[in-house]
Order: sequence, then C-alpha cells, then structure tokens
Amino acid sequence: MAQAIRNDIESGRLRDGQRLPTTRALAQEWQASQLTITKAMEQLAADGYIASHDRSGRVVTTPTSLSLTLASPVRPIRPRVIYVGGFPGSGKSEFARTLARETGWALLDKDTIARPIIEPALEDLGSTIDDRESDIYLTRIRPREYDALAAVVQDNIECGNSAIAAAPYIREFADRSWLDQTIARAETADVDATFVWVRCSLDTMLMYLRRRGAARDAWKLANWATYSSHLNLEFRPAVEHLLIDNDPDSEPLRTQAQRLIEGIRREPATQ
Repeated sequence: MAQAIRNDIESGRLRDGQRLPTTRALAQEWQASQLTITKAMEQLAADGYIASHDRSGRVVTTPTSLSLTLASPVRPIRPRVIYVGGFPGSGKSEFARTLARETGWALLDKDTIARPIIEPALEDLGSTIDDRESDIYLTRIRPREYDALAAVVQDNIECGNSAIAAAPYIREFADRSWLDQTIARAETADVDATFVWVRCSLDTMLMYLRRRGAARDAWKLANWATYSSHLNLEFRPAVEHLLIDNDPDSEPLRTQAQRLIEGIRREPATQ
C-alpha cells in the first residue's frame, strides 16, 4: 500500500501540498485495516513523501530530489518513443506518468485519449461502458483505440518530440509483425523505439483495480477468478524490451524509470 501511494506521488496523481484523506477514509478506500494504513503512512513519512500537520492532517511533501528532477527535462539527440504495456492494474500508467515527469516528454495514455469517445460508442452499439470483453469491443472498438493512439504518437514523431505511449499492448507486443512495423516506422522517421512491459502479481493487480474502481474494470472484478485464470503472468513482448517490476518488494517505479533514462543517456548518438 505504501508502494502504491508512493507511486501516485511520483507519477503526479498526488501533488505536493495535497491533503490526504483520514486514516478511516483510506481504510475504506483500500479495503484495509486502519493499522495497515497507519503503518503505510509511517513508512511514507520516514521516506519523506508525507508530513503530518496538526490542523491539516497528512500532507504530501514531494521529496527534494524529485522536485529537482522535474526542472531538468531530458533532450535526446534523436526523438524516442517508449511504448509501455502491461495487464490492466499492473501499474503501467503509473510508470508511464513517472517516466514523463522524469523526462518532460509527452504522455499519451490510450484510456485518456479514447475513453470519452469509446464508452458512448459502446452504448450506441448496444453494449455497456464497462465492456472490454465482447466481440463488439474487440472487433469494432479496440482497433480504433489503438489507431487513435498510434496517430497521436505519429504527430509527436513528426514534430520531433519524444513521447511515452501507455496501453495494455497485449496483442501488439505478441505480434512480431506489428512490432517490426513499429520499429521500421520509427527508423524511417529517425526516431528510436523502446518497449517496456510492466509486470506484477495477481494480488497487486487486484489491489490496483479495486482501488481505482473504474467502470471498465467492473466485469473483471465481478468475475475475477475467471478473468485472472486467463492471464499469462509470464507473457513478455516478442522483441527486445525492458521489464519493470511493480510489487510491494520491488524497487520504486521512479528508481526503475531513472535507470531506463540513464541507459538512454549512455547510448551513442548514432546507431
């Protein structure tokens, strides 16, 4: 839990100076005991992520090192697109947001771009806004979501901007043809492409999905045993990639993001 809240702070979902809910409210939100919440808050306070004030309660205090990083965007010689994939609830959006804050690059999240359009479209097609499993979604809606995301990525490439594209990318990362075409388009545009897969345990995934309470996750949560039984936790992209771990005993996402950035900095200017 401390890890998830820290991820929210490092990814910008919780901002410096923002007041946190009470222990009781957090316990309800996380479906956890108040003792568990208290221990998580103590850990975050010890790490410098929150502070307690008599009148305002617990307040987010962005660590100095993070504040300094946000003032120095990364400018590679060649633009780069980082494709961040992972199962729903894996923490891919948090990693992408953290990476965007560390680099100053454009953040392109599929759900943010497409959800306001695809949910009404699903209803117009006779489905529901939480449908992510039916043939209607998989054959008529999903391809358009990824087309829209790819178009926004292309716009940034043409403008010479580096970008971070976040989506599950489960089908795409398993499709060698899609990967080869994506790499070829990047090379043609004199752009580097990096592929990232964010993994976590089923317990961590379930915690994320329950907490965010998104309509698109309703079926998954109501049918968790069935849904989770079809997830291949050993799945990896069919191309060279970076694996990010997002479990309670894993390194902070920011640390892993910084390692990726340092690797980019060390790459030769021409490849």
